[in-house]
Amino acid sequence: MKKIVCSSLILLLSLAASVNAGAADQKIAVPLTFDAYYSYEDVVNAVKALNKAFPKLTKLDLVGKSEENRAIYCLTVNNPATGNELDKPGVYVDGNIHGNEIQATEVCLYFLNYILTKYGENERVTELVDKNCFYVIPTVNVDGRYHFFNDANTSSSNRGLRRPKDDDRDGLVDEDFPDDLDGDGNICMMRKKDPLGAYKTDPEDPRLMVRIKPGEKGEWTLLGQEGIDNDGDGQINEDSEGYVDPNRNWGFDWMPEYVQSGAGDYPFSGEGIKAIASFVRKRPNICVAWAFHNSGGMYLRGPSVKKLTYPPQDIQTYDYLGEQAERITPGYHYLVSWKDLYTTYGDFIEWMVCCNGAYGFVGELFQSSTETFKTRKEEEKVKPETEAEENFFQESNEVERERLKFSDHLAQGELYKSWTAYNHPTYGDIEIGGWVKLSSRLPAPFMLKDLVHRNAMAVLFSAQNTPEVNMDIFEVKKLENDLYRLRVRLTNAKAIPTMSYYAQQHKLYPKDFLLISGNNIKVLAGGKLQNKYTDTASYKEHKPELQLLFVPGFGSVEYQFLVSGKGSVEIKYDSRHGGKVTKTLQLK
Repeated sequence: MKKIVCSSLILLLSLAASVNAGAADQKIAVPLTFDAYYSYEDVVNAVKALNKAFPKLTKLDLVGKSEENRAIYCLTVNNPATGNELDKPGVYVDGNIHGNEIQATEVCLYFLNYILTKYGENERVTELVDKNCFYVIPTVNVDGRYHFFNDANTSSSNRGLRRPKDDDRDGLVDEDFPDDLDGDGNICMMRKKDPLGAYKTDPEDPRLMVRIKPGEKGEWTLLGQEGIDNDGDGQINEDSEGYVDPNRNWGFDWMPEYVQSGAGDYPFSGEGIKAIASFVRKRPNICVAWAFHNSGGMYLRGPSVKKLTYPPQDIQTYDYLGEQAERITPGYHYLVSWKDLYTTYGDFIEWMVCCNGAYGFVGELFQSSTETFKTRKEEEKVKPETEAEENFFQESNEVERERLKFSDHLAQGELYKSWTAYNHPTYGDIEIGGWVKLSSRLPAPFMLKDLVHRNAMAVLFSAQNTPEVNMDIFEVKKLENDLYRLRVRLTNAKAIPTMSYYAQQHKLYPKDFLLISGNNIKVLAGGKLQNKYTDTASYKEHKPELQLLFVPGFGSVEYQFLVSGKGSVEIKYDSRHGGKVTKTLQLK
């Protein structure tokens, strides 16, 4: 089919091609740069470059392969000189679980680039890398990222996994994608002149349309996204990539399709999702997780459904971390998923919290409100309330007009394609135009550096607050003959407890333990010290030498032991999330 392309469209095509080529062809060197988006191939080269530049601090793991056999990589950052990775608090970060949410990968890459290039130069960063182990998967949906860059899309399309599905139940799968009719690399909107249509031209900006009021003559009918009837069934664009939402396919509180759209046939049916789940389960030291998404300017915590509740002590920890993240990133809001956004089933962060005992946040990144073109006076102007009838029949285009001014003056028009004539095989003479794929939910490249830096700093703040446990043997008292009283204090200087209260409540994994041992000693009694002044302790009945416990955030616990014998005594603390501490003393 011949495509009719006018000279202005050719110009737009060249601009779009230069944007994509700039991202795909940029040379990957350390330190990484963040003035353009990285393609999937560039992401792979970037993590390999970081691994090569910092071989003593990093390990590159092939987590698994996608449906289309693309590699999913995790770059692990750990200083082996300060301990084994599994003996340290683990901080997990990922992005781009939805294929179109590309700036989430940029946050992950920036975070890696920052902590590695600042190591040894910045004292705080050096301490954090020495203390923690960081697991970063920049791109979860690797097929989605590849196709977002290489195929025509809207800013919201190409979210799911590439698992074939018969969306229109015609016995065929994925046979009727939207089509890039004008060949500019974008899927925009189609409209047709129609006096009976529901829209007319916006009198303030002819590129926009407004809904007509009752009795008014129409001018335009919206036909939906660019496309043709590829399978000859009388419908257009009804069967694109088979839809499994990778953030609805996890194995906690999963619900079938009739409850949760995009859930897939069963939990972990996604190849990459299953591989990442296996990877995480082999790293039980992960105590806090961040998953970065696309748009909204939000830091979300669970629960993701109303029926699920978090213990109040965990909410205190979330509030401490979430409110600080708000301060770090102006305009963002720290919110509760089900209450402030919407209910979801089978999502990743809830699986991390409720199956793995980590604390988890979702970072929804871009704030479309930052696409402004106003004077200070215009910003301060109070907007009058619009009548309900006018809102319904003639939608206000104020936000769209503002975004167009932003595109015109700060992106030189590259974010919006003006309406262009096209001869459609079904609809006849139509026009194609609207927002291009690298717009709307994505910051323009010049806005990227601030976004990725602030969100990386929110992750670093949570890393600063992973458990940090110190052991103090604050009393060794001889009571009589070979009988001694030992008192041990474990103090956590940070906000995150060594075991979440949810994990304790649901017995997700064993508690921390405190163990006293020695060749020539016997522990006669041991338990939590209730009051050191009245010598009140709740002694454990069996195996008093082994105490099961956790250390709260910004808190401490004290234990008392009665020990008989002489010689060397080892006191060992061991925690999944709080690390390991061992001290020895001599009883004489």
